[in-house]
Amino acid sequence: MPQQFAPMFFSTLAEMVARRGDPAARRAELALMGRMYLRFGLYPYHHTVVAAAMVDTVRRFAGASWEPDLAGYWEVGCRRSLRLAERAANALGTGPDVVTAEVVACEAAAEDVAILTARPVRRLRYLPGQAMPVCTPRLPGQWRWLSPANAPRADGTVEFHVRAVPAGSVSPVLVRQVRPGESLWLGPALDVGLSLERADGADLLLAAGGTGLAPLRAMVEEVAASPIRRPVTLVVGARTLPELYDAVALDKLQQAHGDWLNVVLAFSDDPDVEPAAQGDLLSVALYYHRQGQAVFVCGPPGLMEVARHRLSLAGVPSERLHLATSFQRALDSARWLSRQRAANSSEADRAAPSSGTSRSARDA
Repeated sequence: MPQQFAPMFFSTLAEMVARRGDPAARRAELALMGRMYLRFGLYPYHHTVVAAAMVDTVRRFAGASWEPDLAGYWEVGCRRSLRLAERAANALGTGPDVVTAEVVACEAAAEDVAILTARPVRRLRYLPGQAMPVCTPRLPGQWRWLSPANAPRADGTVEFHVRAVPAGSVSPVLVRQVRPGESLWLGPALDVGLSLERADGADLLLAAGGTGLAPLRAMVEEVAASPIRRPVTLVVGARTLPELYDAVALDKLQQAHGDWLNVVLAFSDDPDVEPAAQGDLLSVALYYHRQGQAVFVCGPPGLMEVARHRLSLAGVPSERLHLATSFQRALDSARWLSRQRAANSSEADRAAPSSGTSRSARDA
C-alpha cells in the first residue's frame, strides 16, 4: 500500500468501525473504501491482516484506556467494514480514482462560505454536476460530499464551495481553518442526478440554492465549452443580498455568454433589493419556466423535498425535472452503488481510458 495513502485508508476504516457520521458521510466512506479496495488489490483473505493491524494500532494509541474486550470489537468491526468495502468495490467497478490535492487558494466568499481552489497531483476525472468525497487531513477519515464548481480546466485546478454548517464537524474546518499549501484528499466523482446528458438536448432552467450553485455553475461552463449552444437560465437564490456569494463569477459568466445565458437573482427575505429580484427561488424559477425545458435544482435537502412536490404540482413533467441526490436520506446502499456502476459505465464511454488497472487485468 503506498505510504501516502495509508493514513487515508486506515482513518476511514476506523470511522466505519466507529459508525460515526450521518448517512451522507457513510456513503462517502463506502465510495472511498470501495475504490481503495480495488486500487490496493485487496481480497477477503487480506481482511485478517488488515484487522490485526488496526487492532494493534488502536491498542498502542489507547494506552492505559485500552480494555481487552475492545480487541474483539475492533476486529469484528474491521471485518464487517471490509466486507462492505468489498461489496462497494464490486458495485462501483473501475472509474475515477482517489487523489491528493494541494489547496492553492482560500477565499471567504460570504459569511460562513468559503471558496477553496485545489490542484490535484494528477488530473481529476469528473463530469460537471458530479460530486466527490472530500477530506482534510486535519480530520482524517471524515469525508463530506462536495461538487466541483467548474468544468475541467486546462491547469487542472478544481474549485469547491463550502458552507460551514453550525452543527457540522468538517465544514467549519474547511471554511475557517484550511489554508493554502495544505492537502485535501479527494475521492471518486459520482453521479448525483445532475448531468447535461439527462437534458437530452433541451433548453436548461437551473435553480441553485446556497452552495448548490457549485454543480450548476459547472454545468453552465460545460455548455460554454460545447460547440452546441442552447438557451440557459440560471436562477440563483439567497435570503438576502449579503448572503449572495460568487457574484463576480456570475457576472463574468453573464457578460461572456449573454447571447444564450440569463443569470437571475432571487432574494427571499430582502425588501431593499429591486422588486424584480424579490421572491423565493422556486417561485422565480417557475416564472422563467418554459415548456420543454429541462429543469435542474440543487441546494439544501429541505429545498429538494419542497422542489420535488411544488414543481411537479406546477406542471413540470417528471421526466424533465432533475433534482440533486440528497445524501441525507438513508436509502439502501446497495441500490445506490449499483446506480453508480451504471453511471461509471456511461462515463467510461465518453472519457479517455483510465490509467488505473482493473481487477480482471491485474488477475491476468
